[in-house]
This record gives sequence, structure tokens and C-alpha cells, in this order.
Amino acid sequence: MTKNDKSYVIAIDQGTTSSRAIIFDHDGKIVSVGQKEHEQIFPKAGWVEHDATEIWDNIREVIGNALSKANLTRHHIEAVGITNQRETAVVWDKNTGKPVYNAIVWQDTRTQPIVDELAGPEKDLDRFKDICGLPLATYFSGTKVKWILDNVEGAREKAEAGDLLFGTTDTWVLWNLTGGTDGGVHVTDVTNASRTMFMDLKSLSWDESILKEFGVPASMLPEIRSSSEVYGTVHSDQLLREVPIAGILGDQQAATFGQAAFEAGEAKNTYGTGCFLIFNTGEEIVHSKNGLLTTVGYKIGDQPAHYALEGSIAVAGSLIQWLRDNLKLISSAPEVERLAASVEDNGGVYIVPAFSGLFAPYWRSEARGAIVGLTRFANRGHIARAALEATAFQTREVLDAVNADAEVPFEELKVDGGMTANDALMQFQADILGVPVIRPEITETTALGAAYAAGLAVGFWRDMDELRAQWAEDTRWVPAMADEERDRQMRLWKKAVTKTFDWVDEDVQ
Repeated sequence: MTKNDKSYVIAIDQGTTSSRAIIFDHDGKIVSVGQKEHEQIFPKAGWVEHDATEIWDNIREVIGNALSKANLTRHHIEAVGITNQRETAVVWDKNTGKPVYNAIVWQDTRTQPIVDELAGPEKDLDRFKDICGLPLATYFSGTKVKWILDNVEGAREKAEAGDLLFGTTDTWVLWNLTGGTDGGVHVTDVTNASRTMFMDLKSLSWDESILKEFGVPASMLPEIRSSSEVYGTVHSDQLLREVPIAGILGDQQAATFGQAAFEAGEAKNTYGTGCFLIFNTGEEIVHSKNGLLTTVGYKIGDQPAHYALEGSIAVAGSLIQWLRDNLKLISSAPEVERLAASVEDNGGVYIVPAFSGLFAPYWRSEARGAIVGLTRFANRGHIARAALEATAFQTREVLDAVNADAEVPFEELKVDGGMTANDALMQFQADILGVPVIRPEITETTALGAAYAAGLAVGFWRDMDELRAQWAEDTRWVPAMADEERDRQMRLWKKAVTKTFDWVDEDVQ
């Protein structure tokens, strides 16, 4: 590859609502961004889908946009990193390159009957947890693959004949970037593999006994590799031809990596469509007793894997989108901060956004959203404020679970993601946690983490100490709420959460 004076790394961030290509320089600074949203498809209540072909088309477009905005070519790019929405499942025909069904998104709840069936009469949701670190839940990609094989005509026969491939969206993007039907590389990394329910956390390999229970042929599954190594090069018919693809991390692990939270006891919380707190447990696998997930944090080349505890919250930023799109309470997302600031407090109103059940630490799939504490006094401002505060309350519950599971007490929280631009929310977050909340200078930590993983593999960055030195604090929020008020707020929040339980039964969806 021709070397230029200036060289860069490009990260492809295939997210829930959009796909982006972000070019970073050696200092970890953003050079340019290409971004394009894709359609959110809701065929039925609880069903969420994406068109995987549309996503791939968008990826090619945003790569071109990012390069042209920075006036760069493939010769300036040292490596490609990929990060992605993790549990969203794509199944495609390896001979035609076409998906057999839309991608089923991580938020989708249609697979609850499959979860119930696998849990058996004992309702043992933790049946596979010792192996894969995860409870049986609609969230993970394993049940989505089974649903496609069970419900798409001809899919099971094709899968058993070895003609179908499965992957989360990192694998779909990688396969297409490296040639698709013309020699595409069918690979995922340990972080994404750890979100399927199919991977043994200890051996970092697919577990045949679980695959058998799910009825998923092993031939469909990608090869599991580390998060930082060269998987292949971009195919000759692409803009980035011959550039090595050298890093893959699921989006939340990528954000943790981008925050340089490399050591045991370090953590971050990402405020996006959902909210995801990851706590690094080092080389030790810690099984949660408090509703957290055990997952792989990262694995660099031949080095041992680092593990993590994760608290996954299904609805954070998407609650603000719901206020905008469904209730028409606001016309744009930033307006929610102004509306929330128009009132002194939440007026006793609490919103529990259990739109697709409750994730961590409850794992109650039958829960549904509720607005409680309404009086004639309540107005739009109180509802806007309650919507913002819901994210902070949910994060506090997840942090309480981390503190109960981990031996190291939690002393501060690094934050990233779109909602961290909201100063009032971040102050309330610090208040309700009782620990400082810290936002870094570069908040695009998800894409940065993928860039870091790719750059390490090709020697663009020397080592993790060099990456750690690039992290810089931007803003710190310190708790200012009295202990009694914090306790009162949490007591009311927990009471509100109980009102969402047991909503779905035989005749209610």
C-alpha cells in the first residue's frame, strides 16, 4: 500500500438507527463523518426489523461521503474498524448474497414463545447462563436465528444444506466488504459472539450442546476471532480496496475501549437508543447474582480475553424519540431539555419506559411502559423531565447491581453517547448516583474504540498505553443532592417500576 505523509484509520459504525463512517487521525481526533439513517420497520406490535440490503448500501455511501469530505483516498487509510448494533440478526444465502428475511433487531420481542419453550416447564431462564453468561431472553440473537429458520419458508432446509449464513451486522458488513459471494470473509469477534447465547465464555468457541437445543446448524455460524487482528482486505470493487479490515467490537464494548477503560474496575455508560453500562472485570469471568449480563469486553490478538459485567437498558434516547414522534409533545429531541427546565422538579411524575419489557436488572418480558403519579398539576414540562430522569434512574439501578456483584466499589462513571450533551440530565445522573459523572473530550467513543482496535492490529498505534494517554476529560458533574432526597426519589422510582409488572398475559400484547 502506498504510504502518504498523513495516514488515518476509518471506523464503520453500524448502529440501530443509522450507519456512519468516521475517519480518525493519529491523535484520535475526528477528521470527517459520513452518516445515513435507515428505515425502522415495525410489522407488528413488538416486532422491529431493518432491511440488511439497505444497511449495506448505506455503508458504501457513508464511506464515500467521509472520504470525499476529508479529500482523502484509500491510500490515506491504514485500516478499517467495524462496530455494530450487537444482537441484531441477519441470515442470508451465501450463493446469492441476499438476506432470506429482514434483519431482526435487538429490541424485537417476537421470540418470547421460543424463550418460554427453551426455558421448559421449570421456567429456567438461566438454563445456559453458566456457559454463555446470558439468561434466556428475546434480546439476544440466538432466538432470532431460530425464529427465521422456523418461520421463513425453505430456510431450515437451506440452512441444513449449508447454504445459509448467520451473522450480527458486523459479520454482514465484513462479508460484503471482503467480496460477498466472491470470497467474502465470514467472521465475527468474541464480543459479538458473546451476545448470541451460543458461545462458551471460557473456550471462546461455539457450544454444540446449545446449538443443538436451539436447532441451529453450526455451518451457519461465523468463525470467532479476536477483536484486533487482520481479518481480510477490502475487495477490489470497493472504494477502500486492499485496505486491511483489522478490528471488530460490538458497539458497547467499542465505547468502553474508546473510553480507554482497559483495566478491571473501570466502567462506562453509553446513552444512546438504549443505555448500556459496562464494568471491566479483567481476565476473570464474574457471574452476576443481581441481573447483570456476563460478556466479553475485548480480546487483543493472541492476548487473553478481558471480560465484563453489563447492565443493558432497552429504552433511553428512544423514549425522547417517542415523545417526539408518537405523542408529538416536542418537535425535536433537543427541545426536551428546554421543556424539562420549565419546571422545578418532576411534579411527582415517573415514566417507566418498559416498551419491550424491562431489561437489567429485572428481566421482566411481560412488563409494559407506564406513566405514574399523574395529578391535575402535571404538565408537559413534568412529563419531559420524567422522561429524562427515567434514564438516570435506570442507570442507578444497574450501578447498584454492579456494586452488589463486584468487589471493587464504584467511584466515578465515564459517560458517552448523544444524551450526554444534555447538561441537566448529566447533573441529575450524578445527583441520583452520588458519584461524579465524567464526559470525555471525544464523545464518539464507539467509533473511536473500533478505530483503536483496528489501528493496534496494524501498528498505527503502538500499544494501549498510547491510547490511554489520548483520553482527556471534558466535563465533570459532581453530586449536589441531599442523601434524604436521593433516597426518596429512588423509593418512588422503584414503586413506579412495580406498576409495570405482569401487564402482558394471554389476551394482552
